[in-house]
Amino acid sequence: MGFATHLGPWLLGTVKETTGTAVGTVRNTGATIVTQSVTATFAATTATTLAVLPAGSYITSVQLAIDGVVFNGTSPVLTIKNGSTTIGTVTPTSATGGIYTMVGTTTVADLALLTNVGSTDATITYTVSGTSVTTGSGKLIIAYVVRNSDGTAFPASA
Repeated sequence: MGFATHLGPWLLGTVKETTGTAVGTVRNTGATIVTQSVTATFAATTATTLAVLPAGSYITSVQLAIDGVVFNGTSPVLTIKNGSTTIGTVTPTSATGGIYTMVGTTTVADLALLTNVGSTDATITYTVSGTSVTTGSGKLIIAYVVRNSDGTAFPASA
């Protein structure tokens, strides 16, 4: 099995345009979700790149998977940013393995950067904070939908 690159949205499905109301005549294409990941070391306190996303991408989730390499001290907080804007945080609640999901910020402008990362490629970073956290790591995973640079996933008409 290998990796492949593809430019722009990748739409999958068997019916591209709606021509009726019955199954088989209603559009069923959709864009695929892709991921990037890095190993996040909890002792790192400087901004680190999680991923560079194509312009127009829609972030669907950010998760932290801790698979046994636990941390010491008070729970680390991973702050996730699109450029200089915080889009959410991931906070493991115990020094045990598990999957922890990002909680998005609550401002409309910040959340807009989740549904469209911008008209140019976006660098998504994370920083780690916590009291006396010097050990441990986890896999930080970002899932997103590749779209056109204006945020559309498909042409308005054929």
